[in-house]
Amino acid sequence: MSNLENILYSRELGGGHMWSKVIGRGKSLRMTDLEGGANVSMLLYNALEKTERYNMPDTLKGQKIFYLRAPYCLHSDMGRILASIVQDDVGWHDSVCGATNATMVEEKYGQNDYQDAHNDWYRNGRDCFLIELGKWGLGERDLVPNMNWFSKVTPDEEGRLSYVPGHSTKGASVTLRFEMDTLVVLNTCQHPLEPGNDYSPKPVRIEVFEAGPVEDNDPSRTVRQENQRAFENTEDYNRLRF
Repeated sequence: MSNLENILYSRELGGGHMWSKVIGRGKSLRMTDLEGGANVSMLLYNALEKTERYNMPDTLKGQKIFYLRAPYCLHSDMGRILASIVQDDVGWHDSVCGATNATMVEEKYGQNDYQDAHNDWYRNGRDCFLIELGKWGLGERDLVPNMNWFSKVTPDEEGRLSYVPGHSTKGASVTLRFEMDTLVVLNTCQHPLEPGNDYSPKPVRIEVFEAGPVEDNDPSRTVRQENQRAFENTEDYNRLRF
């Protein structure tokens, strides 16, 4: 678990903002919903070899889950663990709905570009991802299915997905512990299925802490056999680093 007394980094992100940093293994990232109703769309990449990145299908099928929650893990496409969910006030985070794009935002909320609205212009998740990815030599071909923290989407018997309003409340938080040096790319744009025509993305606070050691009986390690194998792969990978 993170040492909550040792904050290495703290920043508040307004609604519709974007952010990216490399977070080293052995550190944790806590995200806090400051007003309720936040959404944080996130992508993860191996900081040393960015062709390795978060893999949604392997994360879900290997752990037999549909949505993200503690103590489950975020698997890469190389059979390793990028991060583990070690603390979770929310209990359900969307894994399948992707991010908004420019056409979707304009059709839903109207046109409000930078030339007219300056810093209050209507941002979308896809473009925010691309702006941040460009800072790291990545681009459109590096976009993969993303996570949506704090958002709940449920399926009916025919597979239709429905967004659940009011799922995350003010002060709710979720903490990721990084098992590899990881490039974290995120934005706070609204969820693509959020109902209504009000453009009002919510702010979040992000904090980075030192994390404790991963014990053999760590819940993220033992929750599924696939995780045990993936942790072993990750430890083998980290062992060869100087």
